[in-house]
Amino acid sequence: MSIVKNELETATFGGGCFWCTEAVFDEVIGVTDVVSGYTGGEHAYPTYDDICTGSTGHAEVIRVTFNCAVISYAEVLEIFFATHDPTTLNKQGADRGTQYRSAIFVHSPEQRLLAEKMIAQLNAEKIWGSPIVTEVTDAPIFYPAEDYHQEFFKRNPNQGYCMAVVSPKLAKFRQKFLSKLKR
Repeated sequence: MSIVKNELETATFGGGCFWCTEAVFDEVIGVTDVVSGYTGGEHAYPTYDDICTGSTGHAEVIRVTFNCAVISYAEVLEIFFATHDPTTLNKQGADRGTQYRSAIFVHSPEQRLLAEKMIAQLNAEKIWGSPIVTEVTDAPIFYPAEDYHQEFFKRNPNQGYCMAVVSPKLAKFRQKFLSKLKR
């Protein structure tokens, strides 16, 4: 039996603004692609304007493709939980609404098991002052966000939101996960 050296897996996360989560996961070793988009809502092909109303049920998410021979799903989950607040219902920082909820959209029973186990473990460790409210749901249809949202931080590092919110989050991530950074 041979070992597969390039086995790709998909993870889908809602952790607030997708500009922040995309910027973080773009720098993770073993991650081959990150796409900002929308999932978990009521109608097909939502636009950013649609989901900003908070009435469609969609979440701003990222779809992460990673090589599980390089980084495990458990390690990807660890980064996800460490780079947003999983204890706030329908908000991240100043962003408020169901579109900013903390969510894990699982692609397999194994992902569900690992996500639920990690939530239980983190709650038991009382890492945060409140319990985790991250929803764990089967991954519905994913809709890529508009082109101008893709790689937003890379293309707009001096934009106000990027400087005030994304850059500090990225700096904190880099410090905590130095061994997980692409070289």
